[in-house]
Amino acid sequence: MAFDFKKEYKALYQPKNTPSIVDVPEMNYIAVRGKGDPNDPGGAYQQALNVLYAVAYTLKMSYKGNHRIDGFYEYVVPPLEGFWQQAGVEGVDYGNKAAFEWISVLRLPEFVTRADFDWAVAEASRKKKLDCSAAEMLTLREGLCVQMMHLGAYDDEPASVAQMDAFLAAQGYVNDFSTQRRHHEIYLSDPRKTEPGKRKTVLRHPIRRQNG
Repeated sequence: MAFDFKKEYKALYQPKNTPSIVDVPEMNYIAVRGKGDPNDPGGAYQQALNVLYAVAYTLKMSYKGNHRIDGFYEYVVPPLEGFWQQAGVEGVDYGNKAAFEWISVLRLPEFVTRADFDWAVAEASRKKKLDCSAAEMLTLREGLCVQMMHLGAYDDEPASVAQMDAFLAAQGYVNDFSTQRRHHEIYLSDPRKTEPGKRKTVLRHPIRRQNG
């Protein structure tokens, strides 16, 4: 059976719909950076997703071709994730999507090396006739965070964020946003197939001790 990150790391991908604190370890990602409204048809965000999945599936299916990856095992491509920020805003202003600066990512299995990644970018570009040069291999350790499962539309996330903020205050923590530590979303539902009210999204914010 293929390895499924969502099932093997439930603490990271299947939190409860109430806030909790988690220490997120270092991970490697396929990443594409960009700016603008993610809902623009054919915009930069949609193009970034095309690149991400082209590289991800080239790696996933590599065992069927000539490229051999040491330590490879079959796996399910992890869910899409996004790190979001807006200049001069702590957290997210949902009413000004055009101002988003985002990093869209897909988690990589630990066995993928830089050489394997570079091969996949070149191979995906060749086979898909798609410029995948914007893809980068990103290593990130989020560290101490608050998270919860948000059930519902993306535009309704502020209600869940308010719960997270209240929980932090009660526990003696504060948000710790920076250019490196951003509002983080993990998308467990396909918006093309799931109506807004039934979508599941992990919300995660970086935190620190209030007097730390």
